[in-house]
Amino acid sequence: MGSKASEQRNRVTTALDRVRHQIGLVLGAAAGTRQAAEAELAKLELEQHIVRVGMNNSTSEQYAEWARHPASTEVFGLLSSVRGQFYAEWEAGPNALRELVAHNAPGPASQQPGNWLGRVGGNPGITAPGLWRVGSATVPGTDVPRTFDVAMPLLDESHLFITSAPKTRTAVDGIVQNLLMRVLSTFEPGAVRIHLWDVGQLTAILPDLYPLSRTSALTLYDPGRLEDLLDELAGHIRRIHATGMQAGHTSLREIRRASGQRVEPFRVAVLYGNGETLEPERARELKRVATGALAAGICLILIDVPTMLSTSVETLSLLDDRRAISSMTGPDLTVDLDPPMPSGQVIRAAGRIAEALIAKQGGPRAFADLLPTELGKESSARELRAPVGFFEGEAVEVVIGDASPHVLIGGPSGSGKTNFLYSLLGSFAARYSPDELALYLLDFKEGVSFAGLAPGRRDASWLPHAKLIGVNVNTDREFGLALLRYLADELRRRSAAAKLHEVTNLADLREQDPGGHWPRIVAVIDEFQYLFAGRDGVTATATQLLEDIARRGRSQGIHLVLASQDVAGIEAFWGKPAVFEQCTLRIAMPKARRVLSETNNAAVSAPKWHAVINHDSGVAHGNQLAHVPDASSKDVFNKLQHRLWERYSESFKRPRLFDGAHFPVLEQFPAFTDLKLTSKPRALLGQSIDVDEAACGVDLPKAPGRNIAVLGAATAEALSIMDSAARSLAKQHAEGSVDFVLSCPIDASVPAVQELAERLEAEGHRAELVDDLPGRVIDIAENLSSLDRAQVLLLYGVDASIPALEAKAPGQLKSGLDQLRVLLKQGPTHGVHTIGWWRSIARLKDTLGFAGTDDIGTWAALDVQGNELSPFAAGQVVHWSPRPGRALFFDRTTHGAPEVIIPFQRPEGLLDG
Repeated sequence: MGSKASEQRNRVTTALDRVRHQIGLVLGAAAGTRQAAEAELAKLELEQHIVRVGMNNSTSEQYAEWARHPASTEVFGLLSSVRGQFYAEWEAGPNALRELVAHNAPGPASQQPGNWLGRVGGNPGITAPGLWRVGSATVPGTDVPRTFDVAMPLLDESHLFITSAPKTRTAVDGIVQNLLMRVLSTFEPGAVRIHLWDVGQLTAILPDLYPLSRTSALTLYDPGRLEDLLDELAGHIRRIHATGMQAGHTSLREIRRASGQRVEPFRVAVLYGNGETLEPERARELKRVATGALAAGICLILIDVPTMLSTSVETLSLLDDRRAISSMTGPDLTVDLDPPMPSGQVIRAAGRIAEALIAKQGGPRAFADLLPTELGKESSARELRAPVGFFEGEAVEVVIGDASPHVLIGGPSGSGKTNFLYSLLGSFAARYSPDELALYLLDFKEGVSFAGLAPGRRDASWLPHAKLIGVNVNTDREFGLALLRYLADELRRRSAAAKLHEVTNLADLREQDPGGHWPRIVAVIDEFQYLFAGRDGVTATATQLLEDIARRGRSQGIHLVLASQDVAGIEAFWGKPAVFEQCTLRIAMPKARRVLSETNNAAVSAPKWHAVINHDSGVAHGNQLAHVPDASSKDVFNKLQHRLWERYSESFKRPRLFDGAHFPVLEQFPAFTDLKLTSKPRALLGQSIDVDEAACGVDLPKAPGRNIAVLGAATAEALSIMDSAARSLAKQHAEGSVDFVLSCPIDASVPAVQELAERLEAEGHRAELVDDLPGRVIDIAENLSSLDRAQVLLLYGVDASIPALEAKAPGQLKSGLDQLRVLLKQGPTHGVHTIGWWRSIARLKDTLGFAGTDDIGTWAALDVQGNELSPFAAGQVVHWSPRPGRALFFDRTTHGAPEVIIPFQRPEGLLDG
């Protein structure tokens, strides 16, 4: 294959040499023959007279003298032969030259504009013409003017350097635009891409070609950002070189001929300078690009860009707006430049090419075009691979695996980030079954981007691949932390299994343990920066976990997809680049910042509904532009979801949905519905913010300190916690085995407490709403050892009862407050547990007196600042800023640190007080 490519290169080089040789023949045939004749006649004395005097200045006498010379017949015969040879060769020269140009510059490459201008179809781009017409030239000094075409090599053959003259910008534009239209009209739409850069103009760079700008055929670059163009070209060269080296080829031309396909389009980069020397760094980069460009199918057209290129370069130096000197014809021949093609015709031709290119791409592609013909047929053992969009009709894939383990997605509001995520998830879910792919989806925005993937009131279907869906969690950073903890636990589980089977990656583990369940896990965290919004324990722990998962997750098939409007300003990652270094797959939506590398500005110019896909850590040469179809409109994704749901719903559980905007309902919560009679009752206070749908509960054994305090003045949340604790305990006690004693000195809350008492009574328990709390406390305290059933004291607003509790009746040694302290200290061991609501920490301290905090083993704090809670949390610093609908829970027997919980929604009919 290599020898054939060498032979082809030699044929092309020979053809160009023949063109140049034929031009030389045209210019020098007569001169060369005449010189040979004069050399032969040098020995003759007559030649001296001919040279000295000249035939045209001869008198009749001198001519007669020469005619009498013995050698005259031979001399004049020889001169006649020279003239004959000159004219004979000149007659053949132009014809031979025309034949060569026509052969090497077929069709639009050399013909005058006609029907071919803007023609669509044609050459598929596997081979390219060797020459492209720029004008014509006439040989001077002959009676009959002899004119021939002047054509230049481009594309695979040579770069072109144009030097302008004063006031010739219009002529230069005409030359360039003529060449570009010849190239565009020669090949089928999509086979050529034009890149335009002009140091002196923001716009109006060849404006007649602008109809192409709505396609990939034309790209314009900021005049101050030459590096953007050079980076893109350099990346293309590296990519083509890597592809060619793998296949054993050294150029794109060899790859095209070997495969018989146009694997990459031709690229023509037009750079307009101003005659001034480029910055040294830009000049060096331009030279590097030019050196490898031709082998990668890139041709540079440089206008007034002073630089020396160590590669094949043709030159065209303008004398004025009509004439130039060409390196193809030499300095002794002037080229008459072709006039610019009519502007209107060029605009219409560019429009036709653009329309044909759009039509070839199939027009706007739909989400359904991303999906395979059969669902769930792919294996995720090695990687996840699926298309997310289209470029020039070809699918653009995202690959998540060992080489690109984690994904960073950026895009400002309205850029299509959510739509891209739906395209990504849908394309993956269609190709891989839930046994191959497990999704954990979290959205920190104040929105419900992923809510539709879980069952709802209007649509009972769900995405079977989804195991966890979290929405409206912008204030529940703890839920994101819970997800990271779950992934870290799963990572340890998989690592242990891999060690057991003596393997190092997921693919080998699945091979060695075919009976195990080892799907690839993809965790999508939208607006992930909210995880690190505070300088607290959540940020510190989340940072540590995220770095560990990012570093070790790749080998065990656990992948992160981190999306954000802007990743700037995340203090948690200053000096800790581990996460971003592992996110080698970067996806930038239009106008996204800081997602790609600092010098890669491809997202700035990306059109709407597009994304820049980059598997090379954001470096420019890895850019792939993709049009992302509409995947988030009504009924688009749902159609796929219903197909998947109907196929897999019987074999896979519905996903866990966490919606931070909704309170859990106690009667519907699994932890409550699963409660049964037991001798070890557990009071449920709220929902844990965890991956599992778990409740936060307090065991109430007969042990010291097993009392519960609700702290804060948030009435609704306090009533909810008291209610759920009482009802969950009632469900675990047999009828008649427990007494509930309720006290509420807060008038506004009495109706709610009264209704709870009625509910408890209806469930077969004794529930008494007492008016005389001191008397009842004294009675229970004095009879602790003789009680025959469990007692639960539900004390609402204990702080409001303190004055009554402090009062002593005549003859009493202890007040009601003293006896309450006795119950808090000794009651739990006798089956008497107190669940009390104190509206301030100070009042709780007054209630406990000098007994310390040991008698309150569990508490749930509402609108109380964290620094007030330290005495009740074993002296540790408590980071807590109150927020509506949330409580901070701590159980000294089971917790190392407090956790945030969500109080249950109180049943309809109960007043909030």
